[in-house]
Amino acid sequence: MDWTEVTVSVDAKDVDRAGDIAQMVVPYGIYVEDYSHLEEEAWEIAHIDLIDEELLKKDRTKALVHVYISPEENPAEAIAFLSERYNAEGIPHTISTAACVEEDWINNWKKYFKPIPVGEKLLIRPNWENEYDAQGRTVLHLEPGLAFGTGTHETTRLCMELLEQYVKPGASVLDVGCGSGILSVAALLLGAERAVGVDIDELAVKTAVQNAELNHVEDRFTALCGNLTDRVEGTYDIVVANIVADIVITLTKDVQQFLAPDAVYLMSGIIDTREQDVLQALEGRFEVIARREEKGWVALAAKAISV
Repeated sequence: MDWTEVTVSVDAKDVDRAGDIAQMVVPYGIYVEDYSHLEEEAWEIAHIDLIDEELLKKDRTKALVHVYISPEENPAEAIAFLSERYNAEGIPHTISTAACVEEDWINNWKKYFKPIPVGEKLLIRPNWENEYDAQGRTVLHLEPGLAFGTGTHETTRLCMELLEQYVKPGASVLDVGCGSGILSVAALLLGAERAVGVDIDELAVKTAVQNAELNHVEDRFTALCGNLTDRVEGTYDIVVANIVADIVITLTKDVQQFLAPDAVYLMSGIIDTREQDVLQALEGRFEVIARREEKGWVALAAKAISV
């Protein structure tokens, strides 16, 4: 099966930052086209001053970051992460894929998404995989659809590990930016009494409901389509947000009104270069009680500081 080539076009001045972010998402290598200093680099590296005419015609104001997604990865999820991170960093960009129809590569990756253990208690099982050994773990049956969240990415796994640590029997959970609903369902399987998932994407909300039904927890799950907490009511023992640093910072401004006494606020999707920004937003209002990191991604657990 072919790999998927994802090409990100950015302003040449942003190529270093864009390349760093791409390297975090696909650590096995990227390819960068940057012709902004073509003449100087041709002389410095190759000691030539005759350059192919086709190269001289290249757009010097733009650079291309080529990302190659292996067959066992989910290209749709990688693209979503790249776009979200570039938006969070304020990097204008466009993303295109190689000559492969979207439906093909969205569905083809499924054959490589196998059951995976997460933390100490859970096993994520893709709905199309019928042969698996749970090995005593609680099985989370998942149909990702086109919504974000399969558990294969570090940010989702880190969040699930924190949920495993902090979900208590009978807890209520608010999942902001719920995507496929994987975190809401995980919390319910771990013992939460009820969960509310909210996402701005109607497709994500539909997928989250389907995954709750698939795991027979639909009677304890509520899905809302809205922007962050604009449709949320009540307070919760756990609020979890696996999104991006800028949105976490925005959410943090008013999240306390949704926190029950002694509640835990879980944050993930934070690139390590933005961790200090998030910590600054928490300063004076929250105390960080746990931190997890994997491959350049950070997840935090915090509690509100009593006044």
